[in-house]
Amino acid sequence: MEDQYDDRPAARVICLDRDGRVLLMHWYDQVSRGEVWEPPGGGIDPGESALEAARRELAEETGLPGAAVLDRHVLVERDFSWLGVRYVKTEPFFLARFDEVRPEVAPQGLTDEERTAYLGYAWAEELPAEVEPPDLAKVVERLVTPAS
Repeated sequence: MEDQYDDRPAARVICLDRDGRVLLMHWYDQVSRGEVWEPPGGGIDPGESALEAARRELAEETGLPGAAVLDRHVLVERDFSWLGVRYVKTEPFFLARFDEVRPEVAPQGLTDEERTAYLGYAWAEELPAEVEPPDLAKVVERLVTPAS
């Protein structure tokens, strides 16, 4: 089977709780039969800015307030497959900070595809091996370290 490609623009959100834990969403890919952990986020709709998409996606996928997403991002090169489609693109990863310890996550607007794939979430102190993107620790560091 020839790879399908999708270059729809998307945005992601690195959420940090009071103690610096990273929020990761846990998904199951029925095509590859693999599990993946990744920050919340998703496609940018036509006419929507990356920041607006990040705020909307955070609220939909987690129930956390989109207003928590700061107008601060880093660009991340992505190359991954999901449900048999390969994604090769650059995505903005935004930062959101929460004053609480492990705020409760309650998805509000998952699509049918997302509901089927959703396994849960975790506020991770250490990143799991199946994290996407694989260099997520460096992405978090770039976001939280002030530019000199």
